[in-house]
Amino acid sequence: EAALAGARLGVSVGLLTLDLERVGEMSCNPAIGGLGKGQIVREIDALGGAMGQVADATGIQFRILNTGKGAAVQAPRCQSDRHRYRREATAVVRAQRGRELVAGAARGLRLTRAEDGREGVVGVRTEAGQEIRAGATILTTGTFMGALMHTGEETEPGGRVGERSVGGLTESLSALGLRLGRLKTGTPPRLDATTLNYERMEEQLGDDSPRPFSFTATGADFPPLPQVPCHITYTTGITHQIIADNIHRAPMYAGRIQGVGPRYCPSVEDKIMRFPDRDRHQIFVEPEGLDTTVAYINGISTSLPAEVQEAFVRTIPGLEEARFERFGYAVEYDFIQPSQLSYTLALRQVPGLFLAGQLNGTSGYEEAAGQGLWAGANAALWLQGREPFVLGRHEAYLGVMVDDLILTNPSEPYRMFSSRAEYRLLLRSDNADRRLTPRAAAIGLVGAERGQDVQAKDERVHQVLALLERERKGGRTLAEILRRPGTALADLASQHPDLAALARYPDLARTIEVEVKYAGYLQRQEDNVRRAARQIGRAHV
Repeated sequence: EAALAGARLGVSVGLLTLDLERVGEMSCNPAIGGLGKGQIVREIDALGGAMGQVADATGIQFRILNTGKGAAVQAPRCQSDRHRYRREATAVVRAQRGRELVAGAARGLRLTRAEDGREGVVGVRTEAGQEIRAGATILTTGTFMGALMHTGEETEPGGRVGERSVGGLTESLSALGLRLGRLKTGTPPRLDATTLNYERMEEQLGDDSPRPFSFTATGADFPPLPQVPCHITYTTGITHQIIADNIHRAPMYAGRIQGVGPRYCPSVEDKIMRFPDRDRHQIFVEPEGLDTTVAYINGISTSLPAEVQEAFVRTIPGLEEARFERFGYAVEYDFIQPSQLSYTLALRQVPGLFLAGQLNGTSGYEEAAGQGLWAGANAALWLQGREPFVLGRHEAYLGVMVDDLILTNPSEPYRMFSSRAEYRLLLRSDNADRRLTPRAAAIGLVGAERGQDVQAKDERVHQVLALLERERKGGRTLAEILRRPGTALADLASQHPDLAALARYPDLARTIEVEVKYAGYLQRQEDNVRRAARQIGRAHV
């Protein structure tokens, strides 16, 4: 996303990566979106990014989460075909004008002395001895910087199975006086789906009418791939006992891992030790694609020894005869304390250097993609001498995330949740384009035509809202009737031809329903935003 954003803004971009065919590789869960994360994906799409379109093209199960709760916390999620996602992401990057792909690894930074005496970054040195000059450099090292992989007592360098660790950058960043830390993440075992007994599990289907991530998608071509079920099973008391009996062999508990893992996505051994009163934990058995028999076992991330993994996995209903394709492991890696960043994701004390993704202490594809777009756009704008592109907490989940990172030093990998956004009713997934696409069009992140389309959509929403407040039935306005529990916009379609026409645009109809049903709450949040802005203004006088 960083490379694509920079190229869309008209600068020449070089993308240095370890493997030219693994751009967009899904290191862990083959899924996109989720609570808080789904809103970020739609914001990325509204800003011209690729993640939503790639997810739509390669998703094999689409669901809207939290449909039983309010509109503020509903979010899209899709199960992805891991291999198709990587191929599609790679193809999108290759098709982008103004970019060059370079195979290799950065081993150090090229430095220069700025006018104010500070050292600035003007590119990187590769392991092959090549020097790549750049007016602005963006580091997106993921889990690869100084990375170690742990499985039981075994430890080896690497940021992902089959791919090596990257050395040298940690030392270069430390030499600049930056504060670094150490974090840990993990991944569960992968199993041969043909050896699993799905009759002992609960089937989990996707939505009957799947909704895309991208605002540019149309019902005629979505979804392009067959939709498949996932399944749910649970750990047992025997599972917990085996793990507890072998907890001393887990690298974290044995003291071999110094990094802190994600609290909201704990390993199965952490779950057992933290919640001893729980008699079971939920597990999602998810297919990794349409053309593979590999199943991703979501919920049992572990770094226990291989023989212990085999023992406890086979105590789980439906997995008794499981054959392992790959054992789970933990990854420990270096990151930068993000309080050293400015709101453009540039380092305040090192001109020319921007950071994005897990290097900033975050966890997850969506958070990384959002930072990539943000950093890529700002790096390009900085080179062009233009004003930075920054979003506030009231404007986007992306703004919430960047603000959180800069104002705190994460002691664990940062993960986005809807609860982090105090204005989450204003930041719904359905209105991300109306919130952000005009901002993107103003600086060139999206084309003028897309900006005009969203402007027309916004005008249409306001026209229908005015109609609902104006037209009456039985002494009440249509808006008052629509606010009744259980009443949908479709129920009023016979009252006016403009409402009947909305049946062809279900996303637009849902947005209008939310705007009407939550009008009082929306007004209250908008008042709170204005009040906060006034207080900030007075504080800076």
